Amino acid sequence: VQLQACGGGLVQSGDSLRLSCAASGLAFPNHVMGWFRQAPGKEREFVAALSWSDSSTYYADSVKGRFTISRDNAKDTVYLQMNSLKPEDAAVYYCAVRQYYTSAFYYPSIFNSPSEYDFWGQGTLVTVSS
Repeated sequence: VQLQACGGGLVQSGDSLRLSCAASGLAFPNHVMGWFRQAPGKEREFVAALSWSDSSTYYADSVKGRFTISRDNAKDTVYLQMNSLKPEDAAVYYCAVRQYYTSAFYYPSIFNSPSEYDFWGQGTLVTVSS
């Protein structure tokens, strides 16, 4: 499995940016793709996730209402539309995939946990100037 993330860049506070992550080699249609981010000196944190089986989406409280995760089924690509960016959103953003997921696996923090994901992309840098 390979994940190719792109779309990062330097923007000003209040601007928008769209990240994309294309997956290849996925073995199962029922997977979950997520976005995490890591700022310097901080732990990697969950941003958003999307379940392919039922299109359910999940967001960190810090990005709800500003970020939107979406997908292109045909391309096995997930997008993260980021609006109203703030300086605290600056980080390296990573996409990740959990290869197989059904509701039988669900527990409240499953999508927040990096350990629940099987593969990771290389990361794309988002810088937000104030």
